[in-house]
Order: sequence, then structure tokens, then C-alpha cells
Amino acid sequence: MSTELYTDESPEEKPSTKKAATSAPKVEDVAEPNILERLKETISKEVERPIVLLEVPEREEVMLRISPNINQSKMRNWRKQAGEETKNGLDPTKFACYVVGHTTVGIEMQGEEVMDENGYPMNFASDAVLKMTSAGRPVPDAVRNFFGNDPHVESAALAVLEAAGFSDVVDTVDPMNESSLS
Repeated sequence: MSTELYTDESPEEKPSTKKAATSAPKVEDVAEPNILERLKETISKEVERPIVLLEVPEREEVMLRISPNINQSKMRNWRKQAGEETKNGLDPTKFACYVVGHTTVGIEMQGEEVMDENGYPMNFASDAVLKMTSAGRPVPDAVRNFFGNDPHVESAALAVLEAAGFSDVVDTVDPMNESSLS
């Protein structure tokens, strides 16, 4: 038996087809962003208000989870649905129902969020809420029946609009007064 097949003869080294790195990889200077870049970054972030809890008067230990992220398009739509462009004009209670109904993302009882039979947070469109309020429509019927008192619905809507920022005060600063800049 020949051992030539099993012996390791070192073949001639073949030249590599890979290109050798000619220089070290460049490390880009990480400079602090300038004021324009910082402004762009700040403006590109989405502004979203956090969820707030709203007490329901006369409903012991019941609170609504409200997302107060309201834009002008929503407001215009709710005003229109509440009759703003009709002969009789805007119905304030109906408008309040739209504000509360469309911003409610959950309901809490005794500090615990109530879920429907499928495990989803309840709102005024949930079948269980429609049944317990004997309402055919989530807005305005279920909202109105849930509160049981029209002035409470209107007060709740004002609280939602306040949480959305409609009552925020925007201060001005006099650039000539150096003490106001600090």
C-alpha cells in the first residue's frame, strides 16, 4: 500500500484573491449636533399626551381612561356631528358626548381596568357597555346614559379638553429682559 496518498505534501501556496486592507477603517468624528440638528430632532418627535383618569360623578369608584390627544380635525368632525352647521346649531351635550366617547380608551372600577370577555379594554362601543346602558349607539346614547346626568357629561368633556391642552397658557418671553432668559 502506497503511503503517498495519505502523506501531506505541502502544495505550493496559491496567491490569495482577497484584497488586503491598505489602511485602517476610518473612524468618523462624532461631533456634537449643531443647534439646527437638535431642532430638527426635537420637531421630528411626535407629541402625545399621556392617558389621564377621569372620575365619573355619582358613579362610585368608576373612572374613565382618557387619551387626550385631540386635533382640530377631530374637533371639527365632533362639532359637525353635534349639529354645528344645522338650523338649531350645536347641541353642547351631544358635543360633550362625542368628546368623552371618542377619547375614552378604557374604564376602571376600584382602580382596576375592566376588560371585556375577550380581554380587551372596555369603551363606549363595547357590547357590554351598550347593554348595561341600554343604548343602541355608543355616542351619544351610551355616554349620556353612563353618566346619567347631562351636566356631568359636559363637565367631563371640559376636563378632557383641558387635559388635551385647550386651556394651556403659552407664555411670552421678552428677549430684551435678560432676567427672563434664565
